Amino acid sequence: MTYCVAIKLNAGLVFLSDSRTNAGLDQISSFRKMMIYEKRGSRFLVLLSAGNLSIAQSVREALQTTQIVDEEHRGEPTTIWNASSMFDAARVLGCAVRNVHERDGESLRQAGVEFNVSLVLGGQIRGEQMRLFQVYSAGNFIEATDETPYFQVGESKYGKPVLDRILTPDTSLDDAAKCALVSMDSTLKSNLSVGLPLDMVLYENNRYESDKIVCIDEGNPYFRMLHDRWGAELRNAFDTIESPHWDAERQTCASPLHAPGCRYQPLRKTSGPFDR
Repeated sequence: MTYCVAIKLNAGLVFLSDSRTNAGLDQISSFRKMMIYEKRGSRFLVLLSAGNLSIAQSVREALQTTQIVDEEHRGEPTTIWNASSMFDAARVLGCAVRNVHERDGESLRQAGVEFNVSLVLGGQIRGEQMRLFQVYSAGNFIEATDETPYFQVGESKYGKPVLDRILTPDTSLDDAAKCALVSMDSTLKSNLSVGLPLDMVLYENNRYESDKIVCIDEGNPYFRMLHDRWGAELRNAFDTIESPHWDAERQTCASPLHAPGCRYQPLRKTSGPFDR
């Protein structure tokens, strides 16, 4: 399993991925899930992948050479290197997924292996704004919006709450990076199939290149600090919330748990075989 998250903001883009791959309790390895495609001054793209590792690697390899020929538009075939928009780049990625499925899908099915891959492609091509897409196993895709400014692939449930509470389009790049790392730390804490090291990239709007690229392992001082502080602050926040009060009449409490006037009644006890 794996966990990847990509965030689109007014200020730029944040990408974060883990590197753990497992095929059983004693089959744990590290494979990077992130690829960066950069032509300085022209385009900057990042690809995140989750799902079957062999399929993801095949798609990543195919992406660099896949071409789309539009019959109604004569001229040079479209690739990720000459695409005039991120939408066209996402089309090329979808085509690469379908090409791999056409080549390997039937053999995988006969071997009892599902064609399973989830991808996120984001970046900016000169002439348009930054865009972020999630691409599915069928090669179709959706685009991030202001209402949903991030995508997750892989083991997403543990890291989602903090993203929903913190992120807006106006969030700063540094705060979004911190939020993504907290999301990853929560996932690492709760799921052993996600593991270090991590790859992180920050892209600033209209730069078409990035030097904010880091690999984070267990010795990284910032990530260790964030892990310790987040755990301690969560515990402190928990301790500041008063315990539930069950008897509203006998205790003075602004927020009793057991209070009259509730729309629904508590569960009834079953006392015998004919109770309903």
